[in-house]
Amino acid sequence: MRILPALATAALLYSPVWAEDAKSTISVTGEGHVAVAPDMATVSLGVMTDGDSAKSALDANNAAIAAVLEKLKSAKIEDRDVQTSGLSLGPRYDYSSSNPDGTQKVTGYVASNMVTVRVRALDTVGGVLDAVVTNGANTLNGITFGLADDTAATDAARKGAVEDARRKADLYATAAGVKLGKILSISEQGSYMPPMPMPMAEASFKAGAVPVAGGELGVTATVSVIYELTE
Repeated sequence: MRILPALATAALLYSPVWAEDAKSTISVTGEGHVAVAPDMATVSLGVMTDGDSAKSALDANNAAIAAVLEKLKSAKIEDRDVQTSGLSLGPRYDYSSSNPDGTQKVTGYVASNMVTVRVRALDTVGGVLDAVVTNGANTLNGITFGLADDTAATDAARKGAVEDARRKADLYATAAGVKLGKILSISEQGSYMPPMPMPMAEASFKAGAVPVAGGELGVTATVSVIYELTE
């Protein structure tokens, strides 16, 4: 039996295995934007009342908010679309004077009850606002427009994001003198539809429906795509 020299044996054990060259790739980010009309609104409204005592302030508030909730039912707002979002009761101070011990004088109490209301029929928003203000609501914190179902708009934005990624990749490949190959991966970076806010101060409306303009909403989607490059 022939014995190989130690050096030859080591060469056999550690001889390198050459792999294929790593693929050349390009990674791009695409964005898609879609503008759509809102089909619902979310309103923050409520009642703020004063009283000489905590109980009188709360009793007055309970009566007023009950009238507001009843009016919302009359306007065909479902119970699932009305949610209490803030309830508070506290003293009202006279900051212009103080007690002998230095504490501020309490001149009464203030109660507040806020509710968040979803109005699914957008053309009724103005009438709903006027109705609740007429029946006791004296605080409006704002109105936000949105979509009951944003699936179609989001999917359209996603398609636009993929097309935008392809456009950018083509541009870079052409400038570099190479060609785009197959897609190696696609990952979504996120989609976003910021609500359109319409701030409102404390309510002070004349008779008649409150004029409300819904405008448009912007839906955005972002994707990251990796392409293979060929010569």
